Amino acid sequence: MTVPALGLRPLSARSVVLSLLLGAHPAELSAAALVRAGDLFDVPETTLRAALSRMLAAGDLTRSDGTYRLSPRLLERQRRQDAALEIGTVTWDGTWEQVVITSSGRTAQARAELRAGLTGLRLAELREGVWLRPANLDRPLPEWPAALITVFRVTPVDDPEELSRRLWDVDGWAGQGHALLDAMAAPDSARTALTLNAATVRHLLVDPVLPGELSPDDWPSDALRAAYARYRAELPSNLSASSELAG
Repeated sequence: MTVPALGLRPLSARSVVLSLLLGAHPAELSAAALVRAGDLFDVPETTLRAALSRMLAAGDLTRSDGTYRLSPRLLERQRRQDAALEIGTVTWDGTWEQVVITSSGRTAQARAELRAGLTGLRLAELREGVWLRPANLDRPLPEWPAALITVFRVTPVDDPEELSRRLWDVDGWAGQGHALLDAMAAPDSARTALTLNAATVRHLLVDPVLPGELSPDDWPSDALRAAYARYRAELPSNLSASSELAG
């Protein structure tokens, strides 16, 4: 399956830079390394340098001693991304986390920020103000103000598998995951491979991380994480090899 068939566009020069830095630890690359990346990912040097200048002006990057680094704002995004990709689980006892929003009259921005935070915790909205998920994640919930949110541990009377499918597009998520794995097995270029792996990260960030009892057979979550980990581990040597060939 090709990148267009997956509904993906090839990464722009800015997205190439961001994908590389978000995947680098520490999140910094020299100007020379970024130029090598441009060679590998078919981004002309002039286009790459123009993107770097715009990103510096926008506050996405900082630069010192010829090295580009993620800004504090994007370092926080990297931290959240890493945490989301490495989320742990516990044995599921059949109970669910239920988060009920009890406050009203908040601003649109406050409501949007709360929704984004709840989604980042892999909760899903059953109806307005009521969020759920199986209690199988090894992470604490924030200590929200009591006037804003009330948290419960519940055992729904509904069929748990049917409920999970009401909350998430389980089959759709799995289908897109398998399509990404198939495409990553034989990318037609380095830029395609980077595009697919960036899409894999985005896909994993919305993985519902269901317990095995509620997951379809051949759930692709672990395979996607392994494929992305391999790509990230191999990328520095691929960049070095590109530099040697160019020389």
